[in-house]
Amino acid sequence: MKLYCLSGHPTLPCNVLKFKSTTIMLDCGLDTTSVLNFLPLPLVHSPRLSKLPGWISKDGTINLEKELKDCAGRVFVDSQPEFCLPERELLDLSTIDVILISNYHCMMALPYITEHTGFTGTVYATEPTLQIGRLLMEEVVNFMERVPKAQSATCWKNKEIQRMLPGPLKDAVDVWTWKRCYSMQEVNSALSKVQLVGYSQKVELFGAVQVSPLSSGYSLGSSNWIIQSHHEKVSYVSGSSLLTTHPQPMDQSSLKNSDVLILTGLTQMPTANPDGMLGEFCSNLAMTIRAGGNVLVPCYSSGVIYDLLECLYQFIESASLGTTPFYFISPVANSSLEFSQIFAEWLCHNKQTKVYLPEPPFPHAELIQTNKLKHYPSIHGDFSSEFRQPCVVFTGHPSLRFGDVVHFMELWGKSSLNTIIFTEPDFSYLDALAPYQPLAMKCVYCPIDTRLNFHQVSKLLKEVQPLHVVCPEQYTQPPLTQSHRSDLMLELQPPPMPYRRCSVLNLPFRRRYERVYILPELANSLVPSEIKPGVSVATVSAVVHSKDNKHTLQHGITEVKVEETADGHILHLQAEDTLIQLEEDGTHIVCDNNEPLRTTLRDLVLRFLQKL
Repeated sequence: MKLYCLSGHPTLPCNVLKFKSTTIMLDCGLDTTSVLNFLPLPLVHSPRLSKLPGWISKDGTINLEKELKDCAGRVFVDSQPEFCLPERELLDLSTIDVILISNYHCMMALPYITEHTGFTGTVYATEPTLQIGRLLMEEVVNFMERVPKAQSATCWKNKEIQRMLPGPLKDAVDVWTWKRCYSMQEVNSALSKVQLVGYSQKVELFGAVQVSPLSSGYSLGSSNWIIQSHHEKVSYVSGSSLLTTHPQPMDQSSLKNSDVLILTGLTQMPTANPDGMLGEFCSNLAMTIRAGGNVLVPCYSSGVIYDLLECLYQFIESASLGTTPFYFISPVANSSLEFSQIFAEWLCHNKQTKVYLPEPPFPHAELIQTNKLKHYPSIHGDFSSEFRQPCVVFTGHPSLRFGDVVHFMELWGKSSLNTIIFTEPDFSYLDALAPYQPLAMKCVYCPIDTRLNFHQVSKLLKEVQPLHVVCPEQYTQPPLTQSHRSDLMLELQPPPMPYRRCSVLNLPFRRRYERVYILPELANSLVPSEIKPGVSVATVSAVVHSKDNKHTLQHGITEVKVEETADGHILHLQAEDTLIQLEEDGTHIVCDNNEPLRTTLRDLVLRFLQKL
């Protein structure tokens, strides 16, 4: 059993498991942190960005003025942002049989895998994962396509030139594999390969293994996966949460008795308490509005935004924010808000019960009805005529490199009355803000990450007790900035097996048993002998017939022709050119120079006689 690791990002995993003649891809996360190396894509012409000076090396030998721009001492690529794809050279991706998706954040690389590698398999995901994943992909495609950039910067990727560039461009890895965003046609083609599954549903793969999704408690429809044969069990834990938020709670008990547990997607903010961050978010928002400023919240169009809106719903009246407009701007804003209300069976019990009252499970429905929350596909059209300040705007993309957020950064960045509040943990806020410097607006960092922290995962592993744990190497040592914090790492016995991008691990257990079925006729012919009370054994001489990874024992003799004679019967074994004469007073086996076959047939006949 082998594990191939195609992503170096612990919360955006992409691994391939080879298990019992099946090749299973576990998630296909897209590392979007690469976009931080690019200039933002403004929706309207930005004089500030267009006047940035091009970059020339200090000695004047390298001139990349057309490709690279200098902003506040940092160098950015001036072309459409590109993404860092999962590794595609480590193994032949056309051999992948199935792809298992754990949550909608971990499927963003799907079109690159299914459309450009010769993939012919099936993708398994829950319905909310598919539908919200589609929204997130559609949103990114829309953001990119409405601000097309003709030029494509490639010279800076030359190894010799990249070595001479200032950081962080100099240190960017695998830049030649970075790719522009896919098209909507590729998204639709990729998602047509998805087969929907429900929690605890068992799916047979070629008769060899069974896969089953379990609720992971992190987001709508998010799953951990069990991959098992009759005698081995692998658990894949990715993006799980024990906090009581809107999704169904995590199913922990089904993870017990695992030979191997593959662990990914722990919190990116182990020292930040989500409840504390929510409180800070609300108080900073209220402070800014009271002072007459605007609040910008860069966010994804699904996920944490549901919890932020719920928190604000409870906070608005007590903080006297009843007249403040809240705007949610995204090409998929309407669909996202609607989906969250209709996936009732995927919600926690508390929210499920509201559906039968009937009440909307999320309070943002009431915010929309009372006109406190308005949603728009973009800043153009209705929004521009209805927009009033001071206000709160939720919009994407959290990287601040594309989407409507770029417009608000240019619009509000020059005033210290305004505040930007970062709630998504995927991007360094300092890196996100770098191309907007110098910036007057206030910046508040309240990352809300509900995934398992190290304390919670240690407790979970003690309870489910897997024989072996496999995890990204980042989890086996404290963070670089807090090297003294041994509580911010996994300490297990035996120690976990770490992996990094391009690792190939031999997983530490051997298959010792295989289930074999015996044909009824063969089973009837066995004569067990008791060797001790309750235990009987019988010798079996048969041929193993394997089909669809199911193994069946047969006597191995087929094509038998039976003739009646005056004294009994003649069995003609055509393939072996052998005769068996069964008569009342004797049995003759006529076999041409094949003593082993004659002996086998003799034993079989004697065994049948014994049975009779």
